[in-house]
Amino acid sequence: MRVVVRTVSELCITVGAVIVLFVVYVLFWTGVKADTVMDDQIDQLQEQWAQGAVGPTDAAPGGAASPGASASPPKPAPYAADKPFAIMYIPRLGFTWNKPVLESTATKTLKKGLGHYASTAQLGQKGNFSVAGHRRTYGDPFKDFPRLRPGDAVVLTDGTTWFTYRIDKGPYKTLPTDVEVIDPVPRNSGYTREGRYLTLTTCDPEWGHSHRLIVWAHLDSTQPVEAGKPEALRR
Repeated sequence: MRVVVRTVSELCITVGAVIVLFVVYVLFWTGVKADTVMDDQIDQLQEQWAQGAVGPTDAAPGGAASPGASASPPKPAPYAADKPFAIMYIPRLGFTWNKPVLESTATKTLKKGLGHYASTAQLGQKGNFSVAGHRRTYGDPFKDFPRLRPGDAVVLTDGTTWFTYRIDKGPYKTLPTDVEVIDPVPRNSGYTREGRYLTLTTCDPEWGHSHRLIVWAHLDSTQPVEAGKPEALRR
């Protein structure tokens, strides 16, 4: 009997140790690896930009973007799947917060940064530029997502242009099946006509995925990178 009790106790201790190690892996090690990977993605982008490898957009740099403005230049080529093409900054989440944006929302892509829904508009173009990110694990990019408020700036750059979006609504809680939140004129956003919009999505609750949190923003202004950082990024 004592042997059985001791064996069960040892098994419990072993299982407990495995669970603790797994929690450490999820909470710490995946975050360390993800931060390194995201830094590498940003370095890769900046190297490309230094060599002039960027694409055009149809947003007019240097001025406010009108939701009803007509597009003039042709659409740029599609983004390369699983590759970074922009960097996002959200001052509300900290002035050191910056994350690469990659094409696709596949699991492997979201381990390296934020993911652009390939079916939605490209950065700065008419339509709804939509981006997803993990709430927890893999660097916790959107851990503080609930702190976002209307009026907050979300700034992106593609290496030639700064795009400043302003949040209009959110965080809005919905179900994963509510795919209309990334429509060109997203449902429940309050928008009633076509424009240049941004949608951010993440999971809710913090350690689950039964729901989604959403914020919607409109393109407020653009300016060339040569003009320096936009006002929203100046401390």
